[in-house]
Amino acid sequence: MEKPSFKKSPSFQSKKNIVAGRNPVIEALKSGQLIDKILLFKNAGGDIINEIRGLAKQYNVPLQYVPNEKLNSLTNIQHQGVVAFKSAVVYQDLQQVIDWVNSKGETPLFLMLDGVTDVRNIGAIARSAVCCGAQAIIIPDKGVGALNEDAVKSSAGALELVQVCRVNSLLKALDTLHLNGIRVYTSEMKAEQKLYEISFIEPCCVVMGNEEKGVQSYMTKSADAKFAIPMKGDFDSLNVSVATGIILYEAMKQRILRL
Repeated sequence: MEKPSFKKSPSFQSKKNIVAGRNPVIEALKSGQLIDKILLFKNAGGDIINEIRGLAKQYNVPLQYVPNEKLNSLTNIQHQGVVAFKSAVVYQDLQQVIDWVNSKGETPLFLMLDGVTDVRNIGAIARSAVCCGAQAIIIPDKGVGALNEDAVKSSAGALELVQVCRVNSLLKALDTLHLNGIRVYTSEMKAEQKLYEISFIEPCCVVMGNEEKGVQSYMTKSADAKFAIPMKGDFDSLNVSVATGIILYEAMKQRILRL
């Protein structure tokens, strides 16, 4: 899949994806390093901490406040209450990706991940996305697995081929999709409509939830339709990455048969 000329993803050669310490984190942000998120000691304060907060807001890097024990468990370096995680992918703007897909004359086929935290699942989902022709994966800035080196490795490099859009609100992203004529579908175990009854020929985005809670109810209410993957037997559910692969294959099949 051709990549747009927004930014290039880095090629990681090391597992050292942590930046620890107040000044190192500030330098990393100011130098343009790709940062996935920053963990701050919940009681940290002072001018330097305020500067970190300001830079995080400026560069759209999520902040998470944690106890000191959490930071101690991540690194042996003197972290001074601040630890940042380098990102292994470049996050793209959702509207720009939509415009890019449309400019190529392609029909948008996107994924949105709601609460998927296992990086191995995210990696497997990215592989299915690339293989089945999905152009983008939309993730929230919180409540999702870190897209670090392990995620890229588990995706066999697919995360460097598919566009990843990080948004601060999935509901706002859903509104953006609707404004661009992209229908939104959710996968629900108890939905009456079956997977093969959904039309994936038109521009669409599929929302996948985690295996315990599924898609959040407010997202389901805002979606255009929900469907279930038909299964034989009494087994509860499919792994989220397997379910995504099945859905994307159905979408690809419909689009191929239409040609």
